[in-house]
Amino acid sequence: MRLRDTEKVQLVKQKAIELIVKDGLEGFSMNKLAKACQISVATLYIYYKDRDDLIVKITIEELESMTQGIMKDFSPEMSFEQGLHKQWENRYAFAKNHPQMNLFFDQLRSSSYQSTLLSDSISAFKMTMGQFMTNAIERGEIEEMPLDVYWSIAFAPLYNLIRLDQEGKSLDGSPFKVTDAVFWKTFDLVVKALKK
Repeated sequence: MRLRDTEKVQLVKQKAIELIVKDGLEGFSMNKLAKACQISVATLYIYYKDRDDLIVKITIEELESMTQGIMKDFSPEMSFEQGLHKQWENRYAFAKNHPQMNLFFDQLRSSSYQSTLLSDSISAFKMTMGQFMTNAIERGEIEEMPLDVYWSIAFAPLYNLIRLDQEGKSLDGSPFKVTDAVFWKTFDLVVKALKK
């Protein structure tokens, strides 16, 4: 067996993500990936057991990368507004630096790979974010609410702005680009909606 070539592994990962975003999981195959990478299909099997192994490994690696980006300079001990501010900054920066990743994770969310998204690889992230929410509730900064309600109010507006920015169009079809003014105005409205 040949040794792994780091550059080739990165190319395979990049092309796999691009193909899954473009063609969806149902349109993704090892043959298409090998062709996109200009390598033989046999070469892919040096790195991965099969298609599922490739998707799971890439997902776990990318989740870990995203988690590191999102958690940069964040502490669950921060005040609610300060912590949410840092989360918005980090999540937006990650999305800008890795524009394909939200689309990649969207493909996985509606598939049998969803359990991988909820895997042990991000359990520390989930615990930290849960502790942040618990601390904010205990300090009386926000009302107690189910996690899904909190997430929908705290982060769905951010991810909608990111999606509109990536598409380059507003809801009415006119050109759209996230500006600092739009970004922070939306953030202020989210904080206002969540704070007691």
